[in-house]
This record gives sequence, structure tokens and C-alpha cells, in this order.
Amino acid sequence: MLTDTHPEAERVQIELLRKKTVSERFALVRSLTAFTIDLSRRAIARANPDLSPDELRIKYIELVYGKELSQRVRDYLLK
Repeated sequence: MLTDTHPEAERVQIELLRKKTVSERFALVRSLTAFTIDLSRRAIARANPDLSPDELRIKYIELVYGKELSQRVRDYLLK
């Protein structure tokens, strides 16, 4: 197994996760997902400082969901 977590620490983490309710685990997943999306959007903004906020959103959609969907969103926004 490739991990940088000590086996005992991993065991404790798993035990703590198992003790959480379904709603607590779901809240953790939502939080981690929001954090990841935020980091991705900030990286895109740093790499494309010339883009407007709408263009940055479309770039994110392109990178995550593909060019076809991003073009559809772009077309929708331009109506």
C-alpha cells in the first residue's frame, strides 16, 4: 500500500470515520469537495489572469466536464 500515513494513525482515522453518522460523513465529503473545487478555480484564475469571472467559470467547466458542455454554457450565457 502506498501511503504516507503511519498504519496506527490510519487505523485511528478509520475508526473515527466509522463512528460518525451518515450525515456527518456526508458533510465531510461536501466540505472536501468544496475545498477541492475552490483550489481548482483559484489555480485556473492564477494561470489565466486575463480572463473575466464568467470566462474563468467556463474554463473550469471545460477542464472538468469537457469542451462540448463548456461551449453550450458559453452559448447560453451569450443569449
